[in-house]
Amino acid sequence: MTLVNEVIICEKPQAAEKIANSLSSSTKKKKYKNVPYWEIKKTDKKILVVPAVGHLYTLAPSNKKKDYFFDLEWTPVYLVDKKRKYIKNYIDAIKKLGKKADRYIHACDYDIEGTLIGYNVLRYCIGKKSLKKSLRMKFSTLTKRDIRKAYENLTSIDYGQVNGGITRHFLDFLFGVNISRALMNSIQNSTKKFVKLSAGRVQTPTLSILVDREREIKKFKPKTYWVIEAKTKFFTAKFKEQKIFDKNKALKIVKECKNKNAIVKSVKITKRYRNPPVPFDLTTLQSEAYRLFGFSPRKTQSLAQNLYLGGYISYPRTSSQKLPPSIDYEKIFEGLSKNPKFERYISKLSKPFKPYEGKKTDEAHPAIHPTGVMPKNLNEDESKLYELIVHRFIAVFADKAKIANLRGVLSINDYEFIFNKQKIIKEGWMSFYPYTSVKNEEFPEIKEGDKLKIEKIIKEEKKTKPPARYTAASLIKEMEVRGLGTKSTRAEIISALYDRKYIEGRKIKVKPLGIKIINILKKYCKKITSEKLTREFEKKIKRIIKGEINKENVITEAKNEVKDILNSIEDKQKEIGEELYNAYKKSKIIGKCKCGGNLIIRYSQKYKKRFVGCSNYPACKVTYSLPKNAIILESKCKRCGLPLISYGNPRRVACLNPKCGKKIDEEKIVGKCPKCGNDLIIKSGRYGKFVGCKGFPKCKYVRSI
Repeated sequence: MTLVNEVIICEKPQAAEKIANSLSSSTKKKKYKNVPYWEIKKTDKKILVVPAVGHLYTLAPSNKKKDYFFDLEWTPVYLVDKKRKYIKNYIDAIKKLGKKADRYIHACDYDIEGTLIGYNVLRYCIGKKSLKKSLRMKFSTLTKRDIRKAYENLTSIDYGQVNGGITRHFLDFLFGVNISRALMNSIQNSTKKFVKLSAGRVQTPTLSILVDREREIKKFKPKTYWVIEAKTKFFTAKFKEQKIFDKNKALKIVKECKNKNAIVKSVKITKRYRNPPVPFDLTTLQSEAYRLFGFSPRKTQSLAQNLYLGGYISYPRTSSQKLPPSIDYEKIFEGLSKNPKFERYISKLSKPFKPYEGKKTDEAHPAIHPTGVMPKNLNEDESKLYELIVHRFIAVFADKAKIANLRGVLSINDYEFIFNKQKIIKEGWMSFYPYTSVKNEEFPEIKEGDKLKIEKIIKEEKKTKPPARYTAASLIKEMEVRGLGTKSTRAEIISALYDRKYIEGRKIKVKPLGIKIINILKKYCKKITSEKLTREFEKKIKRIIKGEINKENVITEAKNEVKDILNSIEDKQKEIGEELYNAYKKSKIIGKCKCGGNLIIRYSQKYKKRFVGCSNYPACKVTYSLPKNAIILESKCKRCGLPLISYGNPRRVACLNPKCGKKIDEEKIVGKCPKCGNDLIIKSGRYGKFVGCKGFPKCKYVRSI
């Protein structure tokens, strides 16, 4: 019998180890140039399981001497990013170990990015001929059962996904790199100054959405209104007009209802069923983790990826809200029941197991679910997310909840007041999902025609509120609705906007530089801010994946669109450059120096760090150092008037001037921690202010403000 040499290409070392150990109980871990790989020997074959570390190849211009880049080629990442020299060892290892194999198996994540990673490894690292001898493993969990099933049912490489991935990378480079260079060139050519700016195919329309909201908030003019309530022994009823904008009318109602009794005009009880929640897709998981734990979407995505690589949950980058029977519900529940915390919920479920599902689907993967494998050595945040996923999974198999709603109408001197009560008749799924809260109130013993004593008529003055600011979680939902980005990229795009200092705060506020960039782009080259253009290209990428259209035609169309945008920037280069530079200069000003100059954020090439200095340098040599990852806050020091900074881990707040000596009163107690009973205090972090436990780091309870 001829020995078959087989090489399995994986996306990451952790996945490679899982796959190797699933395929054989006797594997040998080896290393080449410090790159781990696993060897399996069977009677008829030798299998090598070799990992990559994400993308080993990236796009780069074939001619770097040009101002703008339209001719691109795939090149090793380490040649483009000098900080990632270690990638050369992975390429060398795959080249060495992949020589002369009889068969190659592409076992990277089954999505566009994973498919492209494995394809590029085979195409450029091993060689084009390897593709003819390559097959594909498709799995949604890194469990032994799923991996073996995928290995026994190998398919061909999905070239629709490959072409879709190639197109997306080309489009992101063509738009992002070229337009960013055009903006920076406009500043350099008109002011002789170098300023690093960025724009992107998805990033810029997303920033435009935030700027539009900022504009709505700025234009908003609050209106005063009054709310009137009637307090009884049993409940508080509200006047039927929830907002009264006429003060005289409000005073008249209060006057005419004062010291009057109420007559119960009607009492109606309705009962309704409340369906279980649907299984998690990535977007709903990110939203729920933000709501409950304050995790940013990027953090949730990272934690979920760790849980997936550990074999504890299914592939998280999915848009599906469906759980097919093929995932074997009973086996998963059997595994989860080993933990008494979950067993007490699972034992109450009724058979046969049937999940309540959502509408969204994903051709590649089911909804996010636990595998039934018990986790080991999870950190606190990973445990929180894992338990959330498990409870959600259990809850979708539970019964509907039944809620009773009581709606009553009172008549006080012919004025109608409304009151509502809610009572849980049957908890159903809500008893399985401890993250939901529903009012459970006692219904008053009253009937139509009863007279009730009014203890007090309350009139409260309020103001209408502007449109709510987006949070990272609500922005991801908005991007999904508008067709911007993908489930895998949206969190990274939002994170990039924070990193570029275009936005700040948990409740996202666009900084002046971000607003100015969008205003200038809308004025001179509106196309780059258009979500329509981005959305249309996303639709075309989906059609490429389905094999309906050709990737070359879409890339050519993208090049023409980019050239149009570059022409519009170059036509007004001087105006754009000057306006952008002025906006950039203003964004760096954080306060006034004693000499009358501006305090500006600067960067030291010598020490490779940021600091604050005076604009009148060298005449004025005032400087203040900035700790690593420090954030300049809008609030000022009460003693010296300089800005406050937030820095460190855990975050601390201090005066910009370390010699000021002023202890910053940021520890305003706002309540008690529901987790440990310690004081809750206001803190400051990367995304703005939040409420955290004073017992940190032992207790890591946080709540957004």
